Amino acid sequence: MNTTTAYFNGCIPVVFNISSYGFWENLNSPDVIFEYSLPLMELQILLIFIFIIMIHIFLRCIGTSPIPSYMLAGMILGPQLFNLREISSGKLSWDPVLDGNAPLRGLSVCGNIMLAFLMTVKISRRLAFHNGSLPIVIGILTFIVPFFGGLCVRNLYMGSIDPYYLPHKKVIAERTVIISSQSSILLPTITYFLSELKILNSELGRLVLSASLINDILGCFVSIVAYLGGTYKNVSPMTAYRDLIAVIVLILVVFFILRPVVEWIVESTPEGKPVADVYVHITVLSVIGSAAYSSFFNMKYLLGPFFIGIIIPEGPPIGSALEAKYEALTMNVLIPISIAFSTMRCDVMKIIYQFDDIIYNIFLMVFTGVLKMAASMVPCLYCKVPFKEAIAASLLLCTKSFSEIFLYESTLDDSYISQATYTFLIICALINSGIIPTALEGLYDPKQKYIGYQKRSVMNLKPNSDLKILTCVHKPENISMAISFLQLFPSTIMVTVLHLVKLVGKIVPVLISHNKKTKQLVNNSYILTANLAFSQLESVTMAMFTALTHENLMHDEICKLALEQATSMIIIPSGRKWAIDGTFESEDEAMRRLNESLLKNAPCSIGILMDRGQFSCKGTKRYHINVGLIFIGGKDDREALSLVKKMKHNPRVKVTVIRLISNQEIETTNWDYILDHEVLEELINTEASNCIAYTERIVTGGPEVATMVRLLSEEYDLMVLGRDHGTATPDFDGVKEWIELPELGVIGDLLAAKDLDSRVSVLVVQQQQQQQM
Repeated sequence: MNTTTAYFNGCIPVVFNISSYGFWENLNSPDVIFEYSLPLMELQILLIFIFIIMIHIFLRCIGTSPIPSYMLAGMILGPQLFNLREISSGKLSWDPVLDGNAPLRGLSVCGNIMLAFLMTVKISRRLAFHNGSLPIVIGILTFIVPFFGGLCVRNLYMGSIDPYYLPHKKVIAERTVIISSQSSILLPTITYFLSELKILNSELGRLVLSASLINDILGCFVSIVAYLGGTYKNVSPMTAYRDLIAVIVLILVVFFILRPVVEWIVESTPEGKPVADVYVHITVLSVIGSAAYSSFFNMKYLLGPFFIGIIIPEGPPIGSALEAKYEALTMNVLIPISIAFSTMRCDVMKIIYQFDDIIYNIFLMVFTGVLKMAASMVPCLYCKVPFKEAIAASLLLCTKSFSEIFLYESTLDDSYISQATYTFLIICALINSGIIPTALEGLYDPKQKYIGYQKRSVMNLKPNSDLKILTCVHKPENISMAISFLQLFPSTIMVTVLHLVKLVGKIVPVLISHNKKTKQLVNNSYILTANLAFSQLESVTMAMFTALTHENLMHDEICKLALEQATSMIIIPSGRKWAIDGTFESEDEAMRRLNESLLKNAPCSIGILMDRGQFSCKGTKRYHINVGLIFIGGKDDREALSLVKKMKHNPRVKVTVIRLISNQEIETTNWDYILDHEVLEELINTEASNCIAYTERIVTGGPEVATMVRLLSEEYDLMVLGRDHGTATPDFDGVKEWIELPELGVIGDLLAAKDLDSRVSVLVVQQQQQQQM
């Protein structure tokens, strides 16, 4: 058993027990183990997560994020039902400093510190001033307008306050806290909502993030001034001057001593290698030390972690290492505990009993909220932002959630607000967390801009138009495959190459153009080598980009770039990887999910390319390539035919069209059948020069189709086919039941099968989906 003895001003010692011998320490009273800090804290954590899981089982059915579950779990464990804090407080010691909630409070504070630090590290400092003037104006107005507007009406109806509720000075302080909290925008809240809605890399997301960062900077400055003023007025001028000097010293140490050290660590870490663990641990210890330093000098303990987070560069090597080691622990363990522990202090009955005293506080919240919405909407509408997007931006900027809870609790600890007001603020944050995401989904859908108002496909290109292709590169092995495919086209084509890099240690996605003479933001040698390889292509107009983004947002970056570049087709690698000798290596599920998202949302046609090794090896101009097109029918097959017709004048490419005809009767009045017949007649009549060979095969059912496809795979280096065959689809019974890769279609899945003894590569084409509003 471990014990800690504390002495207070020469009085009798207080024994603070840490760990016990278990239930058998006292069989007559087994609950004696809860008089030890470790078992008691474990029980508190267990209860918190039990209630979180039980609540979230129901809330996730309506699409609610986990945050409301954390808050509701704390409120259930609060005075309304279980009153866990009160029950635990006297278990360890009668001294309030060493009560039963002290260990859990320590975990809660650690969660707040790590959240503030990690969020500051991951937010790019360039974000504030690199998105134009609109977010700067919004960020300033959303703080100044509600803040000064609220101050103008702060002192009204002071005489109606019950003196037993709060003293006169405390009422003014409480109203000031409400005004300042409503005026401020906390980055973690905004970032969390944007991530949940998957709009971080949208125009709206960038606008809101930039504005909130500007607002946060103003709020931080006003907070420092307010605390210094409070210390000057309520403690002593000397203490206020001491605290001011302490803040200046902290800033000087962080920016002129620690920052050069961090830069040296980054420069001394080899490219692509992780930073040494000792530097990561020292960084975290410095963060905790800065929090203690800030608290000692009467500042909020989050001030020090905020300053240190500013000097840590986002991304590799330090930012990514911090995220890998601490983000999962912070977001999945510490933050749920912090939120639940803070909301345990809510007492709904206090709102009922003291409603007359807090009704003006409610009015202040509504009044400043309306001013804030107006301050964000007016600049948006003035700059021609669509009305729905302006409303969505204003709602996001007015949102309160888990980050504000920690701000409210700190003011409650300092006795600036009453428990009734605190409870009401928490309930408002709970309602915000549950309702705002749902409302925003109805107001703003980033996929709307990808809806095909204009036909962008190879088939709809004008005869003399250049083919525009966007090719995506995930890994080094994709480079040779993409180059080999592009070399199949003899005429001039316009190619946009997009390197997709998973974003680590950052929050905001970044799209970098390598054609502009701007500061190099990516020093990855693989990307530079890939750019050099693509630049050697002849008869190709090249534009190269790198997208650093989250895995679940990669499809949005691809679609956005395809829309901007007006491309007719996107070429993406398949998630199935093959070795150079044609043997199966691995399956990339993240890439497959990306491909499925693109098939649903792409603003143009799309091709999924799978290379078994032989195609890349034959991609050089020394080899001849046999390309086979399987034509069954439907718009995807017609798009695939239009694509291979672009290859016909390449002397080293031999194209063969194999039409599989089903013995089932098809209505000749069917529109797809008419279009198929028309394009094939045109092919037969215009390709008399034997640039493209044409043959027909009759199939009777699924097994015969599978056999035919396997035989054809032995004759060609690259097979091109449509993903879906419309009404011309033959009877695939016995085949589609075993499909593994639905994104490739039935025929594509047969050609990509692991047990197929062939070296053929596959391109599966889907024509642009003409979605409707």
